Amino acid sequence: MPQMPEDTVLQVTNLKKYFPIESGFLRRKVVGNVRAVDGVSFYIKKGRTLGLVGESGCGKTTVARTILRAIDPTEGSILFRTRDGIVDMATLDNEGLKKARTEIQMVFQDPYSSLNPRMPIMDIIAEPLRAHGYSRKDQEERVKELLELVGLRAEYARRYPHSFSGGQRQRIGIARALALNPSVVVADEPVSALDVSVQAQVLNLLLDLQEQMGLTYLFISHDLSVVRYLCDRVAVMYLGRIVELADVDILYGQPRHPYTSTLLSSVPDADPRSAWHAKAIKGEITGPPREVRGCAFAPRCPYAVGICKSTAPELRSISTDESVTHEVACHLAEELELEGVS
Repeated sequence: MPQMPEDTVLQVTNLKKYFPIESGFLRRKVVGNVRAVDGVSFYIKKGRTLGLVGESGCGKTTVARTILRAIDPTEGSILFRTRDGIVDMATLDNEGLKKARTEIQMVFQDPYSSLNPRMPIMDIIAEPLRAHGYSRKDQEERVKELLELVGLRAEYARRYPHSFSGGQRQRIGIARALALNPSVVVADEPVSALDVSVQAQVLNLLLDLQEQMGLTYLFISHDLSVVRYLCDRVAVMYLGRIVELADVDILYGQPRHPYTSTLLSSVPDADPRSAWHAKAIKGEITGPPREVRGCAFAPRCPYAVGICKSTAPELRSISTDESVTHEVACHLAEELELEGVS
């Protein structure tokens, strides 16, 4: 049986997902690969929240879908602690996946397209219950309980999605994810499509549910302010790789990777009297078919030196305190003095 620390619920090791680039007659010739996820490793402890951040196209959603086996990984292991023991999601067959997915669920980004407009809310939330053999009576009772849990009235169960606002639809999506009482929820930018005031309500709901049910979250977002509010640890992705991983206060206050510092500079200050100067990243992102020899960020990094362009940096710990997590994939991490946010 696979092993991992007792307090860890999810452990991803060297996760890779390559999409082949096909060419030629009937597209039978593979001429390269899009390295959407290229060696990602992290863990999440029980009852904690890991934020996964980065610009669009860096591979965040691919990581989420690979963890749940919505798409199959090219390589790597995904150890998940279920009620019956530790399983490797990467190698499970269909029967094993069906059982494991009762304990790990996903909340999707778009609350409009993720709900079937032709189904009433009762059937949408009850769908996972129906798939696992719950009786009609049990389904109805559970759906009413879930609606009240996420702050909606039980009588809404007979309505259709078009009757609800974006925030209410996302609450319905959260209720569906909680239907089978999972221990881990993967939230893929669950508030990015909502108004700011509604975002706060949904985020507070997620925190309340985590406290009530002991949930563990993998929270994916490009909004660094939201991540700081919700998460305990943060992993920063760039072109399919994690370039920095640390506790949230350390990463925001003392970033050690130039890309992280640049991302943090893009967060507006809440004080209207303060001056805000976002750093602009020069250069172009390396095309996905191209295999980068050195650091993927080197062509755009103002601090890059020779070794950055010839040797890819490994994600390594730079913390002198064993109780503090701070990992960086940068050759110059100890030398650079980078600006964070207070």
